[in-house]
Amino acid sequence: MPMLMSKNALVVDDSHVLRTVARRIFEEMEFEVAEAEDGMAALRAVRKKMPDIILFDGNLPSMKSVDLLKSVRGQQGGDRPVILVATTESDAEEIPHLMHAGANEYIMKPFDRVTVRAKLAEIGLTL
Repeated sequence: MPMLMSKNALVVDDSHVLRTVARRIFEEMEFEVAEAEDGMAALRAVRKKMPDIILFDGNLPSMKSVDLLKSVRGQQGGDRPVILVATTESDAEEIPHLMHAGANEYIMKPFDRVTVRAKLAEIGLTL
């Protein structure tokens, strides 16, 4: 199983509460965490520093999540991060499109530390 040497995460969600929850989960796993409230802020963040893991809302304002995924994957080093998409039951029909666009995995909202760790383990990431 691959193991991350540096541990940087980017959490992208328009909900401050969800960003805070995700930040705490990643900080418990000893990640340095950056936050973005929408797709444009997320792109600025990845251009500044490509994270090891990106967790983002499957239904972002101002930019479709599929477009954000394609943009991140198209950046230099964009093939490197593990990308998890957090989605709700009502957005579930988007999951195949997100996976095809480059997401590694998805998690259903609401999520917790156990769910995030399990998904990362499922894709073979050892923390």
